[in-house]
Amino acid sequence: MSRVGRKPIPVPAGVKVAIEGNSVSVEGPKGKASHRIPDCLTASFTEGTLSVENCGKERQNRALHGLHRTLLDNAVTGVHAGFRKELEIHGVGFRAAAQGKDLTLNLGFSHPVVYPIPDGIRITVNENTKLLIEGIDKCLVGQVAAEIRRFYPPEPYKGKGVRYAGEAIRRKAGKTAQGK
Repeated sequence: MSRVGRKPIPVPAGVKVAIEGNSVSVEGPKGKASHRIPDCLTASFTEGTLSVENCGKERQNRALHGLHRTLLDNAVTGVHAGFRKELEIHGVGFRAAAQGKDLTLNLGFSHPVVYPIPDGIRITVNENTKLLIEGIDKCLVGQVAAEIRRFYPPEPYKGKGVRYAGEAIRRKAGKTAQGK
């Protein structure tokens, strides 16, 4: 049996859980989320805790047990507190601006990069170089942050580019002048 799958999920006050067959819906102050679990698992909600039970004994079922328990935990956390990723832009003249449903990035290319912000994601730009990505879906928040970082990943010589807040970049030594 999965150790992760056996752990009950604490449901904070203000979060409502509805279970209909294989579909688990979670609603909280930040929004709504739903997750469909496979037939080999059953979910139950009692006294402020959500638990997932495994019906099968196969190896695949044990793996799905831990996975779907974690996905349900992420849904509960997302509708209650939400998820966030912070990005930093380093480089001379590099900046970002959020305009409606688009994020415009000036990253040293001949043209600005326009990124359409997906539904369910909020991007806040501070000081033109700090991005805050927020949402209730952990996977979507991480995917958006990775896509924005992919436009100009940090390069090892000068450290320019888009990086996660607190990310350490291994710098390389540049060319050295060779004397005679």
